[in-house]
Amino acid sequence: MYVVATAGHVDHGKSTLVRALTEMDPDRWEEEKRRGLTIDLGFAWTTLPSGADVAFVDVPGHEKFLGNMLAGVGPAPVVLFVVAADEGWQAQSTDHRDALRALGVEHGIIALTRSDRATVDRTAEIRAELADTPLADAPIIPVSAPTGEGIAELRRALDDVLAEVPAPDPTAPVRLWIDRAFSVKGAGTVVTGTLAAGSLRVGDSLQVVTAEGEKTVEIRGLHSENRAQESLGPVTRAAVNLRGVDAAEIHRGDVVLSLGAWRLVEHLDIRRTFGAELDGLPDNLVVHTGTAGVEGHLRPLSSDFARLSLAHPLPLQLLDRFVVRSPGGRHVVAGVEAVDLRPPELNRRGAARRRAEELSTQESFRDPASYLRRVGYARLDDLARDGFDTAAPPAGIIAFREWWIAASQVARWKAALNDALHAHAAAHPLAPGMPRKAAMDALGMRDEGLLGLAIAAAKAESSEGVLRLPGQRVDLGAAEQGIAVIEKRLKASPFAAPEADDLAELGLGSKELAAAERAGRLLRLQPGIVLLPSAPEEARRNLAELEQPFTLSAARRALGTTRRVAIPLLEYLDAQRITRRGEGGCRTLR
Repeated sequence: MYVVATAGHVDHGKSTLVRALTEMDPDRWEEEKRRGLTIDLGFAWTTLPSGADVAFVDVPGHEKFLGNMLAGVGPAPVVLFVVAADEGWQAQSTDHRDALRALGVEHGIIALTRSDRATVDRTAEIRAELADTPLADAPIIPVSAPTGEGIAELRRALDDVLAEVPAPDPTAPVRLWIDRAFSVKGAGTVVTGTLAAGSLRVGDSLQVVTAEGEKTVEIRGLHSENRAQESLGPVTRAAVNLRGVDAAEIHRGDVVLSLGAWRLVEHLDIRRTFGAELDGLPDNLVVHTGTAGVEGHLRPLSSDFARLSLAHPLPLQLLDRFVVRSPGGRHVVAGVEAVDLRPPELNRRGAARRRAEELSTQESFRDPASYLRRVGYARLDDLARDGFDTAAPPAGIIAFREWWIAASQVARWKAALNDALHAHAAAHPLAPGMPRKAAMDALGMRDEGLLGLAIAAAKAESSEGVLRLPGQRVDLGAAEQGIAVIEKRLKASPFAAPEADDLAELGLGSKELAAAERAGRLLRLQPGIVLLPSAPEEARRNLAELEQPFTLSAARRALGTTRRVAIPLLEYLDAQRITRRGEGGCRTLR
């Protein structure tokens, strides 16, 4: 299916033309039929000569209903622009042209209605008004709905135009802007909208986002053109029966999203695409995108760039387009596009000017290099969700696991980690190293998965949950003298472990002994019982001279030590698989 929105001045025959093309009346309200005036969105569909299925979203042309018109054209990729041949270009023709330009609608056709009443050729006039817009070269087809003149040619021209529209992505995340919400007896809540990308299936779980919050819902049923469907792809007029939300909670401008695929944005930087300069607009205005019209606060950065704060968050991507109008205004004043969805704070003097200069030098707002240089790093899926180009990391960006990281950030981490490790070693000379969590805090790092990159850059050593400088050894400091005394005694009597009083007299507590063990100076068998690291191998040699198996008593005599030392030493040898304990407590060398 293709979806085409109408546009054009009030009373130029948009609805009449849709009726002639589809044999369906797009006006839904009794008041519209009575007044002969389209007030709200209307819907109709037909099949073109090629067999293409096309749906029309008919919009009101009166200036009082500009908000409704914008909701109709917002999600539609193609426009049928109507100009009456007997009246020519009018005020709302300009507003609708500017709205389409602001929204970036690039494909369309011009229907010159009431051609049977024409007294002059309007072609040059229309071309002049559409100059410098994407519709500048759109075909112009004279038609007369009452006589049928040109209708067949218009249908063929629509076929040609639609054939040029790029194919939508059926695998893209769903963002269905809602234009109607109502309740059906026996079915419950139904919302409608133009599915511009992605696919919907019965049973899918989705997210409904309103000004009041978010809800997870399930698709209970799908309809398009009054026919039940198991699935729908783009571009389609979709009616979605939802389970999990009441129709009274949903309004035009709310949106149905794929779960986890969109980030809701409240503050963003924008660029003017045409229209009034941004530093000349009022601070408070209304912006339209999709079917939503949201109040916003504008903080100009320059004539072309501004910071926009929305009254409530919207699911946005980079380069999403907005129509700007004044609150209560009936005219389009400018078009803007989103250029940064995670803008920096502007809390220093001159920050706004510097930010405008920075934005004005960017060649592509979908290139993540500039953003990553500013923030340092980001998850790849977050970059893709925001609309950045993630086909390949740009120059100066490192791909590491699920992250893209600026090379300058890695350099900062390297320097910061080196500084932190030096400071920690100086402040805690007996510590085995800096705990990983403390290193992350020092680097301002939230995800431990990134720490490995910083460790590699700094060439730091990592073991047993701590980090050390390359080649760092434990500095025993004040304990050095006492440890040296113990080493000297044990070299003379390898298994004569010092008593607790001896250790206390030398100022060696558990912390000092642990540091000496980490430094490879001592071996702790139990708290307060230490030998040299060479003791196990020397014990093996002595025990090898005994008849196997041997008893604890025999081992004690062979080692020239006491039970206090022999028992934990033999248990250590068991654990190291140097000895094997058997029946009756006897042991055998392995």
